[in-house]
Amino acid sequence: MFSSLLLPLAAHAGACDRLPGWQQLKETLTAARKESNGGFNLDMWGTVVSTDGTVCAVAFTGAEYGDQWLGSRVISAQKANTANAFSLPGLALSTANLYSATQPGGSLYGLQHSNPVDTGVAYAGNAAYFGTAKDPMTGKRIGGVNVFGGGLALYNAKGDRVGALGVSGDSSCADHNIAWKTRQAFALDYMPGGVSPAKDDNIIFLGQTEKSSGFKHPLCGGTEEKVKLSVVRKK
Repeated sequence: MFSSLLLPLAAHAGACDRLPGWQQLKETLTAARKESNGGFNLDMWGTVVSTDGTVCAVAFTGAEYGDQWLGSRVISAQKANTANAFSLPGLALSTANLYSATQPGGSLYGLQHSNPVDTGVAYAGNAAYFGTAKDPMTGKRIGGVNVFGGGLALYNAKGDRVGALGVSGDSSCADHNIAWKTRQAFALDYMPGGVSPAKDDNIIFLGQTEKSSGFKHPLCGGTEEKVKLSVVRKK
């Protein structure tokens, strides 16, 4: 009986072992945030989850947790959970890809109200630990669905989905750009396929050519759409 209770914990530990830990997340996210991303040049939150939605790491780029929007801590976790929950071995969907389809009249309207955040996980613990290696969300499943830019599934060199990354703290378009650069630095961007014209999960801005309708994201008012993002590696 006792040994069987340990199995979920062991499974979680193994899943997170394949993913960037807190130190790597913090360093890589900070480096990506310092680049030109077209937003407001704000500090960021980032969350990594495993394939079962368990939070593996939460980090921020500022000196302390109050240096970036506090609400974006949970949003970054929502984005990671969404990208993980709605991406598959053969099709990756970023949170940006889901925006148009979840608007009133869209084919996925209502999706944003499914899989609610576990508030007991989201707001538990001492705020002094937020964004540290001891963040109270770590090791727990927060849930949540978010349908604007900043969430990307993670795929290893074999094309296996190993989890997801969520980034929040700036405009949603800049969040996507920073997440994209962070994922590339993790070398977890071996894309199996997607809905963008390049058949990946990149953001598709309104007004851009799109072969498949229903997956666009509005412009954010800055220069985010002019940021040159690297090509996703194919498995």
